[in-house]
Amino acid sequence: MHLSHKNFTVFSIFSWYIRYILKKEFSRHHFDELQINDQEAILLLANRFSWWDGFLMFQLNRLVFKKEFHVLVTEEDYKAHRFLKYMGAFAAENKGKDVLETLIHAGQLLNDPNNLVLLFPQGKLYPAYVSSIIFEKGVMQVINASNKAFQIVFAANVISYSARKPFVQTHLKVWDAEEYISLQLLKSEYNKHYTQAVKHQNSVLV
Repeated sequence: MHLSHKNFTVFSIFSWYIRYILKKEFSRHHFDELQINDQEAILLLANRFSWWDGFLMFQLNRLVFKKEFHVLVTEEDYKAHRFLKYMGAFAAENKGKDVLETLIHAGQLLNDPNNLVLLFPQGKLYPAYVSSIIFEKGVMQVINASNKAFQIVFAANVISYSARKPFVQTHLKVWDAEEYISLQLLKSEYNKHYTQAVKHQNSVLV
């Protein structure tokens, strides 16, 4: 398993740099205000559509959730962008047993109320606008590896190019999970939120 290696100095530098590049590249990043329970960890589920997704969610955590940031990334991204490990990124080292151990690690992180774990359920990059968000089964392995005493937050990122610089809207929702969570239920509820987010963005642009 490729673990995160947080370093205060490196973290501070990149935290500043992420704020800088987001302001430079985007006209605005708007997000919903949420009421969250500070005494519980957060599992943040977001769609994956661009290079910027992790940075946007990192900034969102800094401004809204204020938790210790952790994100599960692919081994390719972990190796290609070494600085990610200083920002809380971790990854499976290979296929098979190590993947399962990595998912268990992600679930155990959720047992600490100070943590936020970001997952991209799709598992890989997809176009910005898709009809629905695919959920890989690893999401449920993460949930089942935890004590299930955390909050699930849906983040649907929608981008528009109505000006020279794109505008990003992050639609947030705290999902009150039912006692029994299945992959199909989680996927269905997230996609309801995602569909509403896209419709809202389209109505704003009309």
